[in-house]
Amino acid sequence: MSSAQLLYLIIGIVLVDYFFDQLLDFFNMKSAKSKLPKELEGIYPPEEYAKSQRYLKARSKFSFLTTAFSTSLTVLVLAFGLFGDLHVWLSDHFQDPIVHSLIFFGVLFIVSDIINIPFELYSTFVIEEKFGFNKTSLKTFWLDKVKGYVLVAILGGGLGYVLLWLIFEWHEQFWVYALIVITAFSLFMSVFYTSLILPLFNKLTPLADGELKDKINAYADRVKFPLDNIFVIDGSKRSSKANAFFSGMGKKKKIVLFDTLIEKQSDEELVAILAHEVGHFKKKHIVGSMIISVIQMAITLYVLSLLIFNENLSMALGADGMSVHLNLVAFALLYTPISKLTGVLMNVISRKNEFEADVYASTTYNPAPLQSALKKLSVDSLTNLTPHPAYVFVNYSHPTLLERLKHMDQFKKQE
Repeated sequence: MSSAQLLYLIIGIVLVDYFFDQLLDFFNMKSAKSKLPKELEGIYPPEEYAKSQRYLKARSKFSFLTTAFSTSLTVLVLAFGLFGDLHVWLSDHFQDPIVHSLIFFGVLFIVSDIINIPFELYSTFVIEEKFGFNKTSLKTFWLDKVKGYVLVAILGGGLGYVLLWLIFEWHEQFWVYALIVITAFSLFMSVFYTSLILPLFNKLTPLADGELKDKINAYADRVKFPLDNIFVIDGSKRSSKANAFFSGMGKKKKIVLFDTLIEKQSDEELVAILAHEVGHFKKKHIVGSMIISVIQMAITLYVLSLLIFNENLSMALGADGMSVHLNLVAFALLYTPISKLTGVLMNVISRKNEFEADVYASTTYNPAPLQSALKKLSVDSLTNLTPHPAYVFVNYSHPTLLERLKHMDQFKKQE
């Protein structure tokens, strides 16, 4: 395939992906109901439901604007060969191929981030502020930016250097060694992220002694889940939305509860949420997801190895010869349909895992407080409870609230 044909193919993939996502967004908006559906009575107060519909429309319109802008910009950059122009300009200043590539991606990251800053500011300080979610100060916003830049430079730059070295050193066989490096890095981050990275942005404090901690420990003892690390994160520093998550492995595993979650949920509801997270661990969902991710990465890297030294790919992006970093950009765009399909598959598996974790929590604790907790979380975050099935199938990593409640109701009847 000629470089011109490859360019048309890449632009075509970008546009098809854009219109596909817009079609799903359109279906999702059309599925919204202005009046409170009967199945939501008792979950959403009418005034909160109306607010959730306004929030959905505001987020959807903003998403349409941002994706239209980013897609148009990408097509223009491709059509005018600006990736190639940047490559040529940098080649006059950096002779080492690895340094050249790292500077290339660094420039792209900085330019892209600067372009996106106005959209981030509007999303945080206009939309989220309007609906009562935003707690982020301008100082925190800019500090997060600076810290993010430093982390990208250190972690991204370091990992990028190693992967580029492998490409230039091992050529088409690089993918095997790259897979080992990326897997090791992912394992390291899964174990130490909460200990090393998260404290740079948020304050983590051990859960204070008291009734809640006693109930959590009692449950953990009953299901033989050794848990010494229960932390509270100051999520209210940035948003009023609540969450909880499980991280780490072995002795490094941690349960992290947002302070906003503790504020809004009862002790029984919090233990039920914890039981759901323990269910993911007991059902080996974390290990399973990691194995699937490694397999997915292996396939991606192998396909990349077949294209990484294709000169026509570089020329399609505006270069006058082969360039590894241009081929990486071209590959990322060409691989979009496959990554979309694997993303859908991962979401299907994730939704199944969520159902299983719900059942585990219902079995080992009590489904009623978990149902109550999920209802509160949905209402407090103004979740859209009537999304279009196609939108859910493609984009949702969790089942809808109504599906989860119905599933637990069936489970209770069977019990």
